[in-house]
Amino acid sequence: MSRRLPAPLAAALMATALLPLAACGGGSKDRPKADLAASKVTTIGVNSYLWRASLDTISFMPLVQTDSNGGVIVTDWYANPNSPNERMKLTVSILDQDLRADALRVAASRQVLQGGQWVDAPVAAATVQKLEEIILTKARDLRRMAIAG
Repeated sequence: MSRRLPAPLAAALMATALLPLAACGGGSKDRPKADLAASKVTTIGVNSYLWRASLDTISFMPLVQTDSNGGVIVTDWYANPNSPNERMKLTVSILDQDLRADALRVAASRQVLQGGQWVDAPVAAATVQKLEEIILTKARDLRRMAIAG
């Protein structure tokens, strides 16, 4: 049985783990560089950096729906094994093809177990803001790595 980290901690660790990779550009000078200077990537319906960063960030949660053309990722309820009386569910929406902060929206639902029943509970605003920040940072890092090639 594997242990899972709390969602914010897992996301922060994943983002931190990718930062050193941004410096790894090396490689052959003969390799052609793709023109990725623009932040618009249209092989899917939404910005691919935001899409990949979102999936990477919430990969520890079970996914219910992913729609790369519509830019929607919906998770199922996730309970941290260290806090089994609390669970979270996320919806990540990517609203544009550009890599911009206002092209990303995270919505979270939280429930706590009370008397054998799951009851809706408030989500701290900082939780959603932190997740958006982690996803945006990771997307920018992915873009930098792609440009550096």
